[in-house]
Amino acid sequence: MKALVYTNTEELIYREEPEPSAGAGEVLIRVEAAGICGGDMHAYHGHDSRRVPPLILGHEVVGVVASGPMTGKRMLIHPFITCGHCLYCRTKRSNLCENRKLVGMNLAGAFADLLVIPERNLLPVPDGLHPADAVLSEPLAAGVHAFELAARAWPCPLEDAKVLVLGAGAVGLTSALLLRHRGIEVLLGETNPKRRATAAAAGIPVFDPFATEAAAASYDIVFDAVGAGATRCAALRAVAPGGVIIHTGLQDSEGAIDMRKVTLSEIAVIGTYAYTLDNIASALAAVQSGALGDMAWVDHRPLAEGARAFADLAAGRSPAAKIVLQP
Repeated sequence: MKALVYTNTEELIYREEPEPSAGAGEVLIRVEAAGICGGDMHAYHGHDSRRVPPLILGHEVVGVVASGPMTGKRMLIHPFITCGHCLYCRTKRSNLCENRKLVGMNLAGAFADLLVIPERNLLPVPDGLHPADAVLSEPLAAGVHAFELAARAWPCPLEDAKVLVLGAGAVGLTSALLLRHRGIEVLLGETNPKRRATAAAAGIPVFDPFATEAAAASYDIVFDAVGAGATRCAALRAVAPGGVIIHTGLQDSEGAIDMRKVTLSEIAVIGTYAYTLDNIASALAAVQSGALGDMAWVDHRPLAEGARAFADLAAGRSPAAKIVLQP
């Protein structure tokens, strides 16, 4: 089979790889669409010691079952392989499973013609939903999970919240679009002018944090979808007393949080990691409902051109919030 293989820092090679075979409880998936995630970009830059080359990256995937009784059915893949019996799995927090493995990190990923996955990790894609649209359910699921946690921490209905989202990548933009779909007031901050234009075209109010500071202490919920020292500081400046900061980005570990302000203003700071199977199912239903609009902000490219896609993202040349690769 053909695969895009991460071989070294900022090096990807499209080449022949051995075809995988499904074991007990597994199925073979013929990949139709695979999104490039921020985690894939961290690996590309050599910043993720968990992703060791040579490795097929990619964990946002939709494909058709190519083995077993479900052959021919289109599926969205939940990429976390969990044990099902640890404390976290038993308490519906499987994203924190002590024994979890991730496709494209611990296991061969989706930037390939074929992928092996346990049957229990499959979600049927509704008829009529294009695979390159359905794959957006994966980054949206991270936002679904984050705002589920925020709703528990904020004392009022989420629909009454004033929300600031930092970062117009796929997680930030899809989250903002879902909030807008639910009638929630949302503002999006993004430093890349091309992505600002993309968000504006999608109908989301957007500003440049470098040029204009968000109104201090005026947002009930601030979602940091970047995870940088600068965005953490911006989130703390923007959140209102009694508000909630939800943090899912993993760009760096720099900077310090003003814990005095956190304490005096009773701000809840919640780290959120990935999503559960229920979250990704909810995200898939939201995509099917049209919550993300026409998704004109998605860039579709052949898998064979994947190395160029990574380079474009690294250089900030792409206005797209998401690039989806298709074998």
